[in-house]
Amino acid sequence: MVEENIYITTSDVIEYLFCPRFTYYMHCLEIPQHEGNRFKVQKGRHIHEIREKTNTEYLRKKLGCIGRENSVKLCSKKHHIRGIVDEIIFLADGTAAPIDYKYAEYKEKTFRTHKYQATIYALLIAENYGKPVNRAYLCYARSNNKIKEITITEKDYKKAIKAIEEVLDIIQNGLYPKKTKYSRKCIDCCYRRICT
Repeated sequence: MVEENIYITTSDVIEYLFCPRFTYYMHCLEIPQHEGNRFKVQKGRHIHEIREKTNTEYLRKKLGCIGRENSVKLCSKKHHIRGIVDEIIFLADGTAAPIDYKYAEYKEKTFRTHKYQATIYALLIAENYGKPVNRAYLCYARSNNKIKEITITEKDYKKAIKAIEEVLDIIQNGLYPKKTKYSRKCIDCCYRRICT
């Protein structure tokens, strides 16, 4: 059972996927990572500001959009997670989909963390709007706003929920998890000096 007042963010799950110890250092020991100072974070925020002022109707028409909402704050009481979806589009077939804008180049593959993030947004949309969400879109700002469609399956939802539950378990029980098995991630980690 998750305590009623405990909520995590989509970013918490992404950081957990990068390395489970992020969750422990941030939430159990309350050591901030100061991510707002990082260049990519600042640039990403700037891209979101520009996107909100830019006319992207051509994109929505191409996808069959009949309605949309920007920068939507959503919360799931069932899964104890919250997040801000860059854009939600409502499609002619009765489904909805998130669009997530990335300050990145498209490299002919979708990163695992991007897929998890899109799936969590889909979960939040489905719960809050009561609409099926079986796909999401990523817009890569550094590849001339290239749009990549991602299919979201029941298996994807289960994997995302499992990751959410693992993060909540660390926070609630103060568990010290194993670090990532990919040592190259440790090189640029803000916790590398205290991580044993």
